[in-house]
Amino acid sequence: MRTSPLRSLGVDPATGKEAFVVARPGGFLEALADAHALEASAVLVALVGAVLEAGEASDAELAAFVPPLHAALGECVGMIAADGE
Repeated sequence: MRTSPLRSLGVDPATGKEAFVVARPGGFLEALADAHALEASAVLVALVGAVLEAGEASDAELAAFVPPLHAALGECVGMIAADGE
């Protein structure tokens, strides 16, 4: 399900640049990338949940969440699919 072999390991706080790797299945870097993706998804879910619970966001503000939610969901589905292989 992943469209790119590049996996994010997060952002370097010193430079502000995102680090990407091509991770070997079952390897250490894949585990780090999976952990980062799950952590980022959990933060995104909490943020969107808080916005929805407040109930004051406009349609345009809610629409802004669609691309990051789609990306996070795709990443998580890709991890699940890779585990099944």
